[in-house]
Amino acid sequence: MAGYSRAISAFVLLFVLSYSEAREIMVGGKTDAWKIPSSQSDSLNQWAEGSRFLIGDSLVWKYDSGKDSVLQVNKENYVSCNTSNPIEEYKDGNTKVKLDRSGPFYFISGSKGHCEKGQKLVVVVLSPRHRYTGISPAPSPVEFDGPAVAPTSSATKLQSGLMVALGIFALGLF
Repeated sequence: MAGYSRAISAFVLLFVLSYSEAREIMVGGKTDAWKIPSSQSDSLNQWAEGSRFLIGDSLVWKYDSGKDSVLQVNKENYVSCNTSNPIEEYKDGNTKVKLDRSGPFYFISGSKGHCEKGQKLVVVVLSPRHRYTGISPAPSPVEFDGPAVAPTSSATKLQSGLMVALGIFALGLF
């Protein structure tokens, strides 16, 4: 049983470490994503909503530096597509931006008219206490269709152990 506990502990440790390492994330998940979207479903914000970003991650853009740029802007300039006062301007065609704090980051295209046509991105970086763990919450009793099973003493011990391990993991104490 001690070997089993060590194996579980090692798995949980590797799981935690895999989510604590900073990542380089290609914007849109591909090299040609920084462009005017062909539809709302092709929007980079659709992609960002399905992704989790953590402090220390970096966003990477690949684009033709002769035709486009990336502007980091505040919320007001994002909404109005104002390119005249960016926080940062990137024009190298291979832009990397480190996400160094929690909260929203706003980006728009520096090419005239592109932002108005949807070439923009909001990324929300999770705070350390709201980290995405990859563990989905248990389904509510209404959603579960399986048969009811009476707990046994060994099942109760296993469930208690897992709940303690998940609690420690969720609190970041592991």
